[in-house]
Amino acid sequence: MEQHFRMLAAYNRWANERLYEAALALDDEAYRRDMGAFFKSMHGTLNHLLVADRIWLHRFTGEGDAPRALDTILFENCNELHTARMKEDARLIKWVNHLDSNDIAGRFTYTTISDMRTISQRIAPALAHMFNHQTHHRGQAHTILTALGVSAPSLDLMHFQRTEEGRPYA
Repeated sequence: MEQHFRMLAAYNRWANERLYEAALALDDEAYRRDMGAFFKSMHGTLNHLLVADRIWLHRFTGEGDAPRALDTILFENCNELHTARMKEDARLIKWVNHLDSNDIAGRFTYTTISDMRTISQRIAPALAHMFNHQTHHRGQAHTILTALGVSAPSLDLMHFQRTEEGRPYA
């Protein structure tokens, strides 16, 4: 199970980097244009992805910033957001790489953002949710790129596994 989550953390970083390469090529108007996505624009969607990861990592580790709203705009500038995203991905990879089977099977308790409920659950399903959530919103960002007429990068896990970085997980 540890290797599976290590793969997802590495894939997450790789997919985010590819997505940001495309986002950074957008002009500011296109980057901020409301495209009808849940968080409206590429700007809102990428900010939400970072917000959610910061919330989950804070829940898992008790460290780092934890925004109090899911639609928080952490950075107005895509370059600054990209830098913060890469730092958060490195932090996530470092944490996941230190997990052992006992950690993954363990439980943790946190308070939800939406209704302030206290939840206690196992780490493994929560970590799986975090990575699945990333994939869900990267898919929305991918659709935004396509709707803007931009060539959207392949973000498939299998594509990652065919790269030098992903080959150990294939």
